[in-house]
Amino acid sequence: MRYLLIMLSMLLVPLTPARAEVSVGVGISVPGVSIGINLPAYPRLVRVPGYPVYYDPRVNVNLFFYDGLYWVFQGDNWYASSWYNGPWDMVDPYDVPLYVLRVPVRYYHQPPPYFHGWRADAPPRWDEHWGRDWEQRRSGWDKWNRRSGPPPAPLPTYQRNYSGDRYPREPERQQTIRSERYRYQPREPVTQQHYQRQRNEHQNGPQDRGRGNQRDERGHDRQ
Repeated sequence: MRYLLIMLSMLLVPLTPARAEVSVGVGISVPGVSIGINLPAYPRLVRVPGYPVYYDPRVNVNLFFYDGLYWVFQGDNWYASSWYNGPWDMVDPYDVPLYVLRVPVRYYHQPPPYFHGWRADAPPRWDEHWGRDWEQRRSGWDKWNRRSGPPPAPLPTYQRNYSGDRYPREPERQQTIRSERYRYQPREPVTQQHYQRQRNEHQNGPQDRGRGNQRDERGHDRQ
């Protein structure tokens, strides 16, 4: 009987999400996570031909650079960071920039199994994978004028000086270095929000990290 009462009490305890307060507005649902990426040094980024996106042909990671952020596709999730080794913010599939989504399949060095059979020179079939609601909200994501795309953002080559033990793990230090060395102004709403969150954390201190901006607004897709 005692064991029965213990089991019943466990079942009646309400389950509370461990990260209930991590929503921070446009696109970013889980900020500041580790995803197991440990690049030994600044990546050797080159342009994806015809796209304002960079990748490293030498790393075995689905790693891209666009609009001032590194983008990683891993475990069926998208992550973004202003530094090549994170920490990473999980980004909602509805808010991943269009030009990142348009990168052809052949530039994914660790493609998930469902990429099998898809054209190597075409974008992944995100509309099939993420379903009708995603397709309706991101209508036209795979159609654009290839002659009028935005220029690529400048590479944060200052990060070459920070590898191994010199890599700044503290978000406040990352923000300080980036604000001093990188003057690029992002165009994508999700990138702007990422930068703003880092500025707020830097100004408010570590005690406010993770509280975020509890907005429900989403940025408009930009072509």
